[in-house]
Amino acid sequence: MTKKINKVKMVISDVDGVWTDGAIYKGGNGLELKKFCVTDGAGVAILRQAGLKLALISGRFSEATAERASELKIEDLYNGTLNKIPPYNELKVKYNLSDDEIAYVGDDLIDIPVMNLVGVPIATDNASSLCKAAALYVTKNSGGNGAFREAVEWILSKQGVLEKTLEELRVKVQGQ
Repeated sequence: MTKKINKVKMVISDVDGVWTDGAIYKGGNGLELKKFCVTDGAGVAILRQAGLKLALISGRFSEATAERASELKIEDLYNGTLNKIPPYNELKVKYNLSDDEIAYVGDDLIDIPVMNLVGVPIATDNASSLCKAAALYVTKNSGGNGAFREAVEWILSKQGVLEKTLEELRVKVQGQ
């Protein structure tokens, strides 16, 4: 397992059910709200400090998802893509990566086709049983409650760079 994880250069994640608890709050005039976990945003900073790439592929289009991705300066967002294989293949070409250099974090049926391709498939605690069965690791946290950050820290820990990365990030933040 460690051999597989050591190859990871990119993490791709679903959004609803991973970065959120899957709930959608609807108001008048098309207003839509989602709750995002701040620790997952910190997970983005940790991932970047470690030098890994990040992309989001969400099956459901949402302005809230676009705004959160923009806020975190996530360039690669595929927002409203039920078939996740085409964007996955685009990302592989764009970054010249092979399947075994990618980890994917998902929670439901539409994530399984990509999970079956990547070197390190990860499911959240709240994922469907079929999604969990496709995973190499299942987070202890559920989506919207730090599952993405947990996945990032798990990868970096298995790569043996988590403590170094956290210290570098701490020094960087204190120097600002």
